[in-house]
Amino acid sequence: MTSIKRLAGLLLALMMVFAATAFAEGETGSITINDAVVGQTYTIYQILDLESYNASANAYAYKATTAWNTFINSDVVKGTYVEVDAQGYVTWKGNADAAAFAKAAQKYAKDNSVANQGNVTATTTTVSFTGLDLGYYLVDTTLGTLCALDTTNPNVVMEEKNEVPTNVKTVEEDSTGKYGEKNDADIGQTVNFKSTITAQAGAENYVFYDTMSAGLTYTGVTGITLNGTTVDASNYTVVTEGLADGCTFEVRFTQAFCDTLKANDQIVISYTATLNENAVIAGDGNPNTSKVSYGDSSNTKYTPDSQTKTYTWDVDVFKYTIKGEKETALAGATFTLSKNADGSNPIALISKGNNVYRVAKTGETGTVTEITTDATGKFTIEGLDADTYYLTETAAPAGYNKLATPVTVVIGANGVVNATTEAPQGVDEVKVLNQTGAELPSTGGIGTTIFYVVGGVLVVGAVALLIVKRRRKA
Repeated sequence: MTSIKRLAGLLLALMMVFAATAFAEGETGSITINDAVVGQTYTIYQILDLESYNASANAYAYKATTAWNTFINSDVVKGTYVEVDAQGYVTWKGNADAAAFAKAAQKYAKDNSVANQGNVTATTTTVSFTGLDLGYYLVDTTLGTLCALDTTNPNVVMEEKNEVPTNVKTVEEDSTGKYGEKNDADIGQTVNFKSTITAQAGAENYVFYDTMSAGLTYTGVTGITLNGTTVDASNYTVVTEGLADGCTFEVRFTQAFCDTLKANDQIVISYTATLNENAVIAGDGNPNTSKVSYGDSSNTKYTPDSQTKTYTWDVDVFKYTIKGEKETALAGATFTLSKNADGSNPIALISKGNNVYRVAKTGETGTVTEITTDATGKFTIEGLDADTYYLTETAAPAGYNKLATPVTVVIGANGVVNATTEAPQGVDEVKVLNQTGAELPSTGGIGTTIFYVVGGVLVVGAVALLIVKRRRKA
């Protein structure tokens, strides 16, 4: 899986204070972020003022800024991450969790609309904030909450260590059971999808979006796993109604769940759809597109779209006979289509008119299994998976011989019908020839009857003559 150079999440870091060997009135500093992610916005907040410092003695005197005083003295922070003395000086508390402190600060800034000291959207891989009062700063980004806490000299350089979440969508090909970028299916068939989100540490506000084309009917999320383990349903909500962005459904993960994510954790969302009667036949297929949003709600970022396509195909059939040297259409031939070589269990179809039929969905009414040709000798069946089918003639036109065995129809890759080594592009239509014979000679014609009649007369005559001769002699 190809990853973007640096990926985005939410809170980069609780970053740094500046120092020098001697504190100078009006002294300012800068923070430079290397390996920044282009397109991500970096916002900086000053949490603490640096009143004075002595770098050689590693001595720093901090007080909370007015905007952050409530936060620093809150029950969540004071005594857990920092200590505050009677004069308001702030010191870090032992081995307190810097990452947790950073998350709490980021949340406080958003919830209370705390004013920032600048924001920059990265146009290169380097982002700089200059002219900063010396102090302790939070750098908030749409990247992860991995953080670095440090007290340094005025000009601080930090490395961006977080990555953007990624999303890769796949669909199952039923003939192989493998997942990939495309598949083939019959109308009415259930199609299985998976979307794999590669999460990053410090994830914030992860939402999965899926948009299905008109030919696919969403049927449900069948499960979500994290690194192969089922995720409890309390950690997410599947939403299908009231979606203003036009997507089919969303999966919204709780922030509590996002807080547990580590770099490169794998979230797999499994869900299904049915290929329906609105499916595009061949052509560009039936797309399904997904993406993931992340980051602060006021500056939401999205992963690139990931798309699969589900294809379904058609077959054209031409029933004909040869008259002279010309192919002549035959009406009155009746066929069924089956996936069984003996023609059993014919596929249920719905007539669309004009000699076009499509595969029926389960439970549809008005279905047929037999197609009878009209004067054109032609018909089309749509909505077929790439597979092997058998076209069985159940009744031949009057005076014609019914086919002894079914006609094999193979739909292969890209919808090619009956491809061979000699003709890899297959055929445009499946041609079905019917044979008829001339009238057989008769064994009971009038000529034979005449001979029988004449012979009978001669026999009677001979008997009569014999009787007359005997009487004369007497």
